[in-house]
Amino acid sequence: MAKGKRKVPDINSSSTADIAFLLLIFFLITTSMDTDRGLARRLPPPPENIENNDQDKVRQRNIFQVFLNMYDQLMVNGEVIDVTQLREKTKEFIQNKENSENLPELVSKEVEFFGPVMVTEKHVVSLQNDRSSSYQAYIKVQNELVAAYNELRNEISEEKFGKKYADLNEEQQKAVREIYPQKISEAEPKKYGEKK
Repeated sequence: MAKGKRKVPDINSSSTADIAFLLLIFFLITTSMDTDRGLARRLPPPPENIENNDQDKVRQRNIFQVFLNMYDQLMVNGEVIDVTQLREKTKEFIQNKENSENLPELVSKEVEFFGPVMVTEKHVVSLQNDRSSSYQAYIKVQNELVAAYNELRNEISEEKFGKKYADLNEEQQKAVREIYPQKISEAEPKKYGEKK
């Protein structure tokens, strides 16, 4: 008997492209993508007309000025402080418990669940840093400012509802945000050492 070469059958590859496409879709759907995270800030709305600019000007007492210099030193309303003091200073400014003339004006506001409440509705925390300041110092300052708002919101939530702000329902959180709205404004960084 003569042995001949046996022919190996061809593999059917007509569906290979379909299988690769299905695998690609499967991995795209099931894989989570890392999204860029940033600092949550709300930009002010564009001015409706230029004539009302005088009415929109913020009074100096309503502005909490925070400057971070190139040496990562803080100056708050003209006073040099350490970053560890920033949270308490910010809380004191936002609350204005004593109705001080140097702190934001208190206005009466009707808030759901709370009734009439005295709030510093027009306050603004203004942050400006030097271009040469370190990123770590900038983030520390941001964290302290946001932590001040979070602590105030937690304090009033515990007092009124017996729970932390994060545990409240949406309507309750909205009411607390009306009392302590987060108003952090960031000015464009400047290079104070350069000549113009």
